[in-house]
Amino acid sequence: TYLGRPESDTVRAVAMAVLGATLRMSQPEEALSVLEAHLALYRRYWSHDEENMRVAQGSVASCLARLGRHDEALSLNRKIHARSVTIYGASHEQVILSGVNMVNTLGHLGLFDEMISLTRDQLLPAARRTLGNDDNITLGAKQNLAEALRFNPKCTRDDLLEAETILLDVVRRRRRVFGPAHPNTSNCEALMSDVRIQLARA
Repeated sequence: TYLGRPESDTVRAVAMAVLGATLRMSQPEEALSVLEAHLALYRRYWSHDEENMRVAQGSVASCLARLGRHDEALSLNRKIHARSVTIYGASHEQVILSGVNMVNTLGHLGLFDEMISLTRDQLLPAARRTLGNDDNITLGAKQNLAEALRFNPKCTRDDLLEAETILLDVVRRRRRVFGPAHPNTSNCEALMSDVRIQLARA
């Protein structure tokens, strides 16, 4: 096992990452202990390895979210995103993905205003430039924006109309790119139906 290897052995670090990932879904408490130890190793021996540091931090943040510790996950996701922007620039795919992770955590915490502004002002323009309008990440970011508009307690009728317009475009693109039977297409169609029900009541 990795326990018999020196701390600075890269095989030990890889084994810890694999173990943490394996445990994350079924035993998140145990996984968190392993992933935090793995991150501590990277900080001690490989802090210069920006890419693997980011991955290790992201694994811990994901596990924290899995445990419902969204405040802690958000704090870590903010650091990951800020560092990613510094390293790669705002339009890099890794930066967009780290931003999407941050948006998801903001949603869990009900921070819809920040979720909307981050998605609308930063993530979507970058995703369109780098990935294109039909990419799954871009479509997911659009759908996140529509959900934030819908669930925001300050939601107005205009917000619902904007959400409907966004979802009409996303559904059309998902049907064309992924097919009508794809789960992402079905989920988006269901969300659009919910928005229309809200509009009818508004």
